[in-house]
Amino acid sequence: MALGRKAWLFAGSEAGGDRAAFMYSLIVTARMNDIDPQAWLADVPARMPDYKITKVDDLLPWQGNR
Repeated sequence: MALGRKAWLFAGSEAGGDRAAFMYSLIVTARMNDIDPQAWLADVPARMPDYKITKVDDLLPWQGNR
């Protein structure tokens, strides 16, 4: 987290800062659940269009590798 402090000052706008915080939280959550964040972030958006809305919770990182 400390490595990004300087770069985060230049997020461009408040919305840019919000997006950066959102992405950082997704990456850290995946890491905390022993999931490769890059693979997870590539896999989930690709699967979402064909996924049932009632099953979207299964795509969250704390659900594990299913």
